[in-house]
Amino acid sequence: MSFQEVWNQVSSDPLTTLPQDEISFGKLFKWSKNIILENAKRTLNERADILEPFDKLAHPNGICLKGVWEIHTKNPYSGYFKKSSKALIIARASSAMSKTRRGEIRAFGLAGKLFPTMNPLLINQESTANFFVIDDLGGTDAEHYTDVAMTNEPTVTTTSEVLKNILYALKVAKAFSSADTNSGIRQLYEVSELGESNKRHIVTPKWIKIEAKKGQTIEAEDFRDELLIHKNKKITFNISVASQIKNDKKEWKIIGTITFDTSIVSNSCDHQLHFHHPKWREDLIYF
Repeated sequence: MSFQEVWNQVSSDPLTTLPQDEISFGKLFKWSKNIILENAKRTLNERADILEPFDKLAHPNGICLKGVWEIHTKNPYSGYFKKSSKALIIARASSAMSKTRRGEIRAFGLAGKLFPTMNPLLINQESTANFFVIDDLGGTDAEHYTDVAMTNEPTVTTTSEVLKNILYALKVAKAFSSADTNSGIRQLYEVSELGESNKRHIVTPKWIKIEAKKGQTIEAEDFRDELLIHKNKKITFNISVASQIKNDKKEWKIIGTITFDTSIVSNSCDHQLHFHHPKWREDLIYF
C-alpha cells in the first residue's frame, strides 16, 4: 500500500468524542483461545499496514499522526538513519493500560511506520519499517506527552497502576516474552535496512530516543487533545540514537527530527492500523 492509501484508511472514520477503551482480563482469552498470545505472534509475523478490525490489548487508546522523518546529522548507521534520509511517517501515540488523563499514571508510547519515499502516492516495493518507543512501562505522573523521553528499551517502574492491574500486566508480558526473545527491547534494524539493497552491510544503533522539542506544550486533560494538530501547526520530536554506554549513561546523539503536521483520533487508528514488531536477531552490527 502507498502512504496515502494507509492514511486514507486511518482518517476514514474520525471520532468526535475521545473513546475510553478499558483493558479487561476477559479480553485476553476467549474460550480456549489465548488472544493475547495470538496477537503477540501476529505483530511479529504480519507485515500488512492495515488489518481487519482488532483490539489493541496493551495500548487501547491512541491518536494517529502523519509527517516527515528527516536525518540531518552525519552518523555511522545505514538505511534511513543515514544523513539526508527523508521519509514519510505515520505514527500512533498512545497510553498503555487505560489511563489517558492528566493526574493519572500514564505510560506514553509511540509506534512509528516509515515509508521510504516522499511521494505519498507511490506503492511501496518493500515493507514499511516500524519502530516502538515507550517512556516507562509502569507509567509516570508526567503532566504532558511532550514532557517525556521515549526509548526502545523502556524502564519498568512498579507503580500503583501496575499493581492494580498486575495479573493483566503479567499475562501481557508473558505473551510477548513467549512470542519473542528479549521482548524488553525492540531492535531497530528495519529502519537500518530500509532502502538498502545489500543487507549484509547493515549498521544499526542499539537504542533510539524520541523526545519532543521544548516549547510545544499544550495544556490539555487528555494526551490526545494535547497532540491534536490544528491548521498551520506542527509538532516536532528529536530523534536521538546511541550504541555505547559511558559512565553508566548512554551516549545519546541527536541526528534528526520527526515533524508531524496532521493528527486524528479515529476508529481505524485504534483498531486497524498495524505495526509490525521486528523479531529479535543476534547477528546485528552495532557501531
